Amino acid sequence: MATTMATAANSEHCGDEDNEDFQDALDSVAPARNLKLPKLDLDTTILESDLALSLFFNNKFAQAKERMQPWADQNMYHATGYGTVLYIQAVMTFDMADIEVAIEAIKSAVIVCNKNRKKSTIMGSLTKFATKVDYDSYTEEEIHAELCYAECLLIRAFLTFIQDENLISFIKGGLKIRECYKIYRECHKISLNRKVATDKHRVHFESGVCMGIGAFNLMISLLPSKIMKLLEFVGFSGKKSLGLSELQRGCQLRVGLRSKLCAIMLVAYHSLVTYVLGLAEGDIELATELLKPCLKDHPKGAIFLFFSARLEEVKGHIDDAINRFEESIESQSEWRQFHHLCYWELMWCHCFKSDWLMAMKYAERLSKESRWSKATYTYQKAAFLVMCSDQTEETKKHTDYLFSEVPKLKQRIAGKSLPFEKFAVAKSQRYFQQGGYLILPALELIYVWNGFNIVGKNQELLDKMLLVVEATVTELASKREQASCDKFYHDNYTLALLLKGVCQRHRGLLLQAEQCFLEVISNEKNLHSDHYLVPYSTVELAILYLYQEKFEDCRKLLDKTKKNYKSYYLENRLLFRLHATRLQLKTAMNSNSDSHSLTDGAGHGDNYSMEEEDFADAKEEAK
Repeated sequence: MATTMATAANSEHCGDEDNEDFQDALDSVAPARNLKLPKLDLDTTILESDLALSLFFNNKFAQAKERMQPWADQNMYHATGYGTVLYIQAVMTFDMADIEVAIEAIKSAVIVCNKNRKKSTIMGSLTKFATKVDYDSYTEEEIHAELCYAECLLIRAFLTFIQDENLISFIKGGLKIRECYKIYRECHKISLNRKVATDKHRVHFESGVCMGIGAFNLMISLLPSKIMKLLEFVGFSGKKSLGLSELQRGCQLRVGLRSKLCAIMLVAYHSLVTYVLGLAEGDIELATELLKPCLKDHPKGAIFLFFSARLEEVKGHIDDAINRFEESIESQSEWRQFHHLCYWELMWCHCFKSDWLMAMKYAERLSKESRWSKATYTYQKAAFLVMCSDQTEETKKHTDYLFSEVPKLKQRIAGKSLPFEKFAVAKSQRYFQQGGYLILPALELIYVWNGFNIVGKNQELLDKMLLVVEATVTELASKREQASCDKFYHDNYTLALLLKGVCQRHRGLLLQAEQCFLEVISNEKNLHSDHYLVPYSTVELAILYLYQEKFEDCRKLLDKTKKNYKSYYLENRLLFRLHATRLQLKTAMNSNSDSHSLTDGAGHGDNYSMEEEDFADAKEEAK
């Protein structure tokens, strides 16, 4: 048995050849679905889960699902693994039938896990609050059941959010998440206080606790102040430093069952989340190091190749990123929906290169194959086409057609219109309102998706865009006398100014950038439609002051944005950036220049104390 467990502990971190050593033995254990199944002990369960995870990372998604399915109605790890695979599939396809299948699988998994949890009596529940819990009285199976139960509840909550449109579903989902977090914290206490020396699988349990506690704290700490306060009001709180440290500890438990999952979460945070929702403050060197052993074990794994490409992208190595994304696509064809993630990134990579026709090609593929937001993809196609220099009559007709289709394709997901679809519809209508043109629509897209944080890493690409922006600003400035005849003149001129300021900030021309942002803000009363430009410019100016260490000026601008501007396009997107800027500001103000630099360590601070009005707003939203 000791030999078997040693194999189990190391199998995830070996290649396919090592997995073959126990593949045949496991195949002999896995019977046909219609036969009575033997009960599996925890040793075999974790061994099988390890193999299924390795299959999944090696793009053998169907085999991973089939490995888990036979015992999914009676074994906690098989039930959790099977439900997780179906959940990932449902999220990628966004097909309601797949969502329903995943929900039923997770419901069953919750029941299976619950059966294996430690049973509590009424008297035990009453005395639990008065006495210290004896975690040594739990069997090893029972503590793993707690962990699997928490993971299943979390997936069930996420499926609830995307399944139904009504408020009751969101409340139910929130309650499930709250229960899930409570169980993770209980598992954390078990990990700290359990003294049983005979636990064979402690490393697997601890890697799961690290993943749960780390992911929860990191996720919650990223939320804007109002949402944060609402979550704290109903029992949540998040600490970014704890989240990052727990996930990193999970990565260091190399033989832990969930170690690579911790690595994926950290790499995703540093290369994706901080760029989409934050200030691009991710630790790219750490993410690169975390990914190396994953790529060594799974050199053709589509997931790891995707993140390898994303890391090249955020470094500004766009051509290398394109090659890696294409390699990820070619590595598997079983889950074609995963290709859509690569198409999305390839679209932006070609945008960054100002290769508008290639960018349009990938937007077209997404429009045909992805179920997410055809309105968004169609608007992107039209925006890229506008940027092309060769504007024939046929091109103009096709552009008109694409913009006219956008409002028809708008949809509702989970009872809400997608914020970006509202933006795309408004811009499409604007195209026709001002006589069949838009000002720099593709560069505006790059900006609102935080793409300049990547373009800014490549001065050649940035300078190319700046030339286009400056030419547009000069052209619009020459037509200033026509402003009284064109109600959208100030909107167009102000957009071009904002883009110029962003480019100059990334080139290090801070004084010129500041002048652009201030001029945008001064045009607030002249704007007819694009009111979002003023709060966005105010936050840009705050970020600029943050890097100049004008901390009080930065704080005042962030407060002004939060208090003075409401109900503008893409408001929630800016609130995430505002929150990230507040975190960096707090970190910078609490650290001295010798031990902490804004460019290296900022963004890893904890959540901060919210203002009293946030708490009042949260209570109102809760009502």
